[in-house]
Amino acid sequence: MADLSRRAALSAALLATAGGAAGQEAFPSRPMTIIVPFPPGGATDFIARPLGAALQRHWGQSVVMQNRAGAGGAIGMQAGATARPDGYTGLIAHVAFSSIPASDALFGRPPGFDAAALAPVALLTADPLMLVVKADAPWRTWQDFLADARRRPGEIAYGSSGPYSALHLPIEMLAHAGGVRLNHVPYAGGGPAVTAVLAGTIAATAGVPSVMAPFIRGGQLRALVNTGARRVALLPDVPTALELGFPEAEFYLWVGLFTQAAADPAIQRQLREGVAAALAEPETQRQLAATGTVLDLRLGEAFQTFLAADRRRVTAAVQRIGRVE
Repeated sequence: MADLSRRAALSAALLATAGGAAGQEAFPSRPMTIIVPFPPGGATDFIARPLGAALQRHWGQSVVMQNRAGAGGAIGMQAGATARPDGYTGLIAHVAFSSIPASDALFGRPPGFDAAALAPVALLTADPLMLVVKADAPWRTWQDFLADARRRPGEIAYGSSGPYSALHLPIEMLAHAGGVRLNHVPYAGGGPAVTAVLAGTIAATAGVPSVMAPFIRGGQLRALVNTGARRVALLPDVPTALELGFPEAEFYLWVGLFTQAAADPAIQRQLREGVAAALAEPETQRQLAATGTVLDLRLGEAFQTFLAADRRRVTAAVQRIGRVE
């Protein structure tokens, strides 16, 4: 966490140097709400709730986390997009911010939420996915898995949390990059998919390192490949798809904070400053370390650049997959 501390502290210092309009009204001067467009206890909560608590300590104002689930996240994201643009309603979103517009366009549906009405404040995490199989499966490496899949097109089954989900997309991206066809079996969530792999019902699934590490270290699952640009410290022996020669399989289950695009630029800057300072606090870092969360803090334009690349990758994957009813 030392590198994290230095990076977050540096971000806070740079923002403080760049900002600072003298005489401007302090922000926030009243309680703030952060919408989480998914049910309580999900992956977004691992970063959303520690962030909310840290901002509350930093600002000395209440920060209320409001779960507004439905339509794969679109309902909560639209609530964030249409909130009063005064900076007092934030939105936590993840890769569904990219996948929902892509799937809506594929099916010719009206957009589930207005992405253009949301402005990126801070990328918080960007976890790669680990494709895993049962520990006693015959595949020792990703190359072994691909070779078998080529011999048996469409026969090897994998589980996801539903069509165009944060598990479906990366596995299809890996399959496409490797030139193989797999059998997609959707489940109600990532947990049931892991259970199905452990039971031998399906061959593979995927998950973030912090979730998969206990199963891998416990000898229940084996990780074959990581969809990120770099190996992760938690599972350093797992190669990336990029280093194996499959750059088109790059994918992240990211989580970020947004506000309304119409919010005053000065307010947006103060939000970025607050996030950077709050995440630099030792107490916040202790809380995140306890959950296995690894920060990837990118603010404002840096987050926008990340989003643009994510949108391109995800949209291409959705279009390749085609309509899944």
